[in-house]
Amino acid sequence: MKNKIAKILNLTVVAAILLAVASCAGKKDQKKEVFIPYPNWSEGIAMTHLAKAFLDQNGYDVEIKPIEPGPIYASLSKGDADVFLDAWLPYTHAEYWERFGDQIDHIGTAFGNGTTGLVVPSYVTINSIEEMNDNVDKFDGEIIGIGSGAGVHKNTLKAIDEYGLNFKQVTSSGTAMIAALEGAIQSKEWIAITGWKPHFKWARFDIKYLEDPKGVYPTDEVQILARKGFTTDFPKLGTFFGNFKLEEAKLYELVDAVENATDPLEGAKQFYQNNKEMVDGWFPAAE
Repeated sequence: MKNKIAKILNLTVVAAILLAVASCAGKKDQKKEVFIPYPNWSEGIAMTHLAKAFLDQNGYDVEIKPIEPGPIYASLSKGDADVFLDAWLPYTHAEYWERFGDQIDHIGTAFGNGTTGLVVPSYVTINSIEEMNDNVDKFDGEIIGIGSGAGVHKNTLKAIDEYGLNFKQVTSSGTAMIAALEGAIQSKEWIAITGWKPHFKWARFDIKYLEDPKGVYPTDEVQILARKGFTTDFPKLGTFFGNFKLEEAKLYELVDAVENATDPLEGAKQFYQNNKEMVDGWFPAAE
């Protein structure tokens, strides 16, 4: 009798364990919550909202939030964030990658030719950073930059040092920088800003990079990163973000749609509807 009871109890325990495992597995399959932080840069804003617009319509619960790049890398390394669509590697974000890269996975490349540098309107008659000191007054001794957490901000401090520029970098936001550029162009004034490609300003304004003979500003890829284990937890999303690629003209179309919309997400949704075949093609038909 005791052996029979023990056998029944053992079977009950095993059944309970199997039921619990099945329940947990079911919950994991059903849990489609994804957190995507993004920097406050036009292409990062646009690509992140496009990802949300698509994934929201495919059964995922996507939270997005603007955060400085340093904390984004830290969050990915700790597993507190899932995906980052705007990592400038291997150079501009080298400091962050050195600190956190061994705890983060690279899962895609959104754009293959990311450049940074000092940008001026095309009517400005100099063509090299080396000529800036001869025209300090025309530029009011300022380079209009963005947030101090951006790699281009750090490289601009390096450029000021290496070229011996009698300039200061003014820290602002991407929006403020573009407003300053637009105002200067309307008045035909000289202005120097920190710039990068991809960015909608290249489609909107007649501007140029100043030559960088010392090679301070590198060429990067705009890479997509994820926390460790993300592609195992979300294999379909691993494929989706691995396929997530935009040519320059198409990226500017996306950025313009997001910039010109009252709600960035609505702009991203409109881009998605206009490019549905392309975006749908990034997502696998089956696991």
